[in-house]
Amino acid sequence: MLATTDVGFIEMRIAKVVAFGPPLAEEDFQCVVLDEVSGDRHLVFDIGESEAFWLAARLQGLSFGRPMTYQFTAALVQGLGGQVREVRIDRLIDGAYGATVEVEGPTGVQYVDARPSDALNLGALTDAAIFVSPEVVADANRRLEDDSASATLLRLAPTLAAMRISKELPTESEDG
Repeated sequence: MLATTDVGFIEMRIAKVVAFGPPLAEEDFQCVVLDEVSGDRHLVFDIGESEAFWLAARLQGLSFGRPMTYQFTAALVQGLGGQVREVRIDRLIDGAYGATVEVEGPTGVQYVDARPSDALNLGALTDAAIFVSPEVVADANRRLEDDSASATLLRLAPTLAAMRISKELPTESEDG
């Protein structure tokens, strides 16, 4: 079997999550910025609010008292004797990106279909390598050339500060 880099995939790392709101965006808009490991290319695409929150929290090193969905998923894979080897954002599906998570376990290597935002969250927790197909990079670059509001935000994202999650501790009530 060929390694992903042997078939032209580009190794990337999660650089940051960027969130937009008024006045730049009419409604909340979040995106992830991936940077090429051995070059200067970026991949920027929008993700959901919840996925952006958890990815930004992980990148900040925040932890929570109980396992959340992605922590549970990573623990489940490990508990079943598996290891997330890599994440690939590898295809277009009806205008959206698709991803594959490669898991090695007692039964061998399995390939699990995923949304890119979920795959990146899992990859961030397990320190899995991230690869992106040249077709996805080319499509993302084409989308940046558009004159839409979302394309403008995606073009701005690499130049802006990362989304910051504020983890406030609960306060004790005065009633005790």
